[in-house]
Amino acid sequence: MRIVEYDNNHVYSYGSLVPLEFLPIPSVVTVGSYDGVHKGHRMIIARMVAVAESRRLRSVVVTFEPHPRRVLKEAGSASLGLLTTLDEKIDLLAGEGVDLLFLVRFTADFASRSSDDFIRNVLVGLLGAQSVIVGYDHAFGRDRSGGCHTLETLGRELDFNVEVIDEVLIGDEHFSSTRIRTLLESGKIEEANEFLGSPYLLTGTVVHGDKRGRDIGFPTVNMRLSDSNKLLPRAGVYLAQTEINGVSFLAMMNIGVRPTVSTEGIKTVEAHLIGYSGTLYGSLVRFSLLKFIREEKKFSTLEELKIQLEKDKKTVEMYC
Repeated sequence: MRIVEYDNNHVYSYGSLVPLEFLPIPSVVTVGSYDGVHKGHRMIIARMVAVAESRRLRSVVVTFEPHPRRVLKEAGSASLGLLTTLDEKIDLLAGEGVDLLFLVRFTADFASRSSDDFIRNVLVGLLGAQSVIVGYDHAFGRDRSGGCHTLETLGRELDFNVEVIDEVLIGDEHFSSTRIRTLLESGKIEEANEFLGSPYLLTGTVVHGDKRGRDIGFPTVNMRLSDSNKLLPRAGVYLAQTEINGVSFLAMMNIGVRPTVSTEGIKTVEAHLIGYSGTLYGSLVRFSLLKFIREEKKFSTLEELKIQLEKDKKTVEMYC
């Protein structure tokens, strides 16, 4: 999957400051924040890829960084937890067979552009959209004024097709990033993963901790998240999985304030890898969260904590 960035009317190679000569190529395009790249998103993307392949066109996902709600400062957006960091989103989209990821650097100036301008000059003029595929609740442009009706009207004028994907339900619930956030905040990781279509991810750099885990026989990988806006699930102990040098390891992960050993009240992420020995300081690691094991709890002594960790380890080892 090729990745380019669009900023201030210029196109750049991903991570580069040198503008590209970027010519329109006949494409099938979809547009959205795609936070989480959940099952609903994947149905839209799969349809786009299938149409592109059948018509021998390029498949393009247009997405935004940072999340538009953080820039627009909508009600509640200051605390909006991201379901995917940018790198996680890129990796998930690459797995869907997309040809081009068109990454729009979302700013207040960009947000002021009309949906008409965005469709004419970006989707058609720059990307060469011959078909645009979106979800039933799609809206974009200044004040989210551009929806399916706007696309269909301009499609007739500019000669591109519009396909709207109907709502899809799990039981009686529709796919939405908001619903997934609610599930994660409740510790319902397995239900959240069902909506996502893959395990919830936490990505970060391994940093030094206070080494208390090592003192009681449970050394931990302490993580500094790659994006401080990433949503952390409900505090507690989780079954997780990671890959180190191509080898998969199960882990017991604690998300929370570590009340037995700390009074700072700062939420941290640490994991004990089952069967792993070695140091990972400075390494980038990614964990898949699989199951909520128990709530975080304050123990009277480190010995009580150790006894509970032994029980947690046995729970995790059941999945080996």
